[in-house]
Amino acid sequence: MEFATSTDLIYLNLLSSEGTFWTLLEKIAPTWMNVSIQMKEHEETDKTFGWVLEMYAYAVASALHGVQHILRKDFMIQPPFDTKLGNTFIIHFTYGCDYSLKGELTYGKIGEWRFDKQSFQNGPPPRNLTLPPPGVPESVVMLVKKVNEASANLPRWDDGI
Repeated sequence: MEFATSTDLIYLNLLSSEGTFWTLLEKIAPTWMNVSIQMKEHEETDKTFGWVLEMYAYAVASALHGVQHILRKDFMIQPPFDTKLGNTFIIHFTYGCDYSLKGELTYGKIGEWRFDKQSFQNGPPPRNLTLPPPGVPESVVMLVKKVNEASANLPRWDDGI
């Protein structure tokens, strides 16, 4: 399986009847910012959407400007809840991956094997992460392998660059 590069992803939805992705982004960015601020200042909305508020504000701003997106169910997976790789383009590292040493998801509690981005708030994950135990879904295994691949190939990984 080959995953798309960031350049490939930009080209997935570059053109519309109104121009390029960047032209559209420039058009909606001020509205996106204003909607984000309004949502953040509204206590109930802020509480409801939390840390993903700006993502929803983007969707609102796009709709207000008539920007349409091509939705692809095979675009991304989010381990540990999406377990199969399929033909997806990206792995979105959203949720913590906690498992027992038997490969069982320990949802809601820290597992014996763990990979969670919240554990690395002060710097990047270490190089050469231990792979998950047998029985863990292929999506989680691939996520850890790709992080290991990145850390092995980026000379300044340890600097967070």
